[in-house]
Amino acid sequence: MSDGYVKTSTEGGIATVTFHHPKSNSLPSHILRGIADAITSAGKDAATRVIILRSDGDKAFCAGASFDELVAIDDAESGLAFFSGFAHVINAIRTAPVFVIGRIHSHCVGGGVGLACAVDIAYAHSSASARLSELAVGIGPFVVGPAVERKLGTGHFGLLSATPATRRDATWCERHGIYAEVFETMEALDARITAHAKELSAYSPEAMADIKQVMWKGTEDWDTLLIERAKISGRLVLSDFTRKAIAKFKAESAKR
Repeated sequence: MSDGYVKTSTEGGIATVTFHHPKSNSLPSHILRGIADAITSAGKDAATRVIILRSDGDKAFCAGASFDELVAIDDAESGLAFFSGFAHVINAIRTAPVFVIGRIHSHCVGGGVGLACAVDIAYAHSSASARLSELAVGIGPFVVGPAVERKLGTGHFGLLSATPATRRDATWCERHGIYAEVFETMEALDARITAHAKELSAYSPEAMADIKQVMWKGTEDWDTLLIERAKISGRLVLSDFTRKAIAKFKAESAKR
């Protein structure tokens, strides 16, 4: 499991999708694909009433795109393929006919912020800061942008995008709609998620599916929109600025 994993467990109508990568839960292609497939499969299972998305480990909830994979991209086609992975995860959450609850146990960066915003309801620990870091390496939060903007509004999405070095704490995230509630202990976080998931599992699946459609009204074009955004990121990742920025970051990280 040195390259990470995605696993699903189901009990009482509650499907829990868990991902992990040893590098701060970063997201290489196979992890992105695994998350999207797991959420899609759980949503198609008639026994599923609610999905919980979480990550393993005690560090970051999700550090965003894998830098190892970013530096390996050598043409626009492979860039599009990589960034489309984020599109597929967001669209899997969007189209699942059940509510997706996010367990945000620690800080999230870049694409991790996108996941926290894409889930229908996110519960977080007080250490779960958020930072849209993409501009600092010459890319931009293009694919996750619609999900972030949907939760925050255009103004605060623009603020996060234009301040890639600034971490917003969990209180800020709760106040601006990324998190539904913030908890001081992991025990309280898990108790709230378990209680809400059990509550939802007792409700009408047909009614919840209809509410889900209403909640996501206006996103029907995301199947194409997010892929168009992935093309932008796939082009920018090939720039000299991005190559140098990622190389510098990796060198600094190796010294720590």
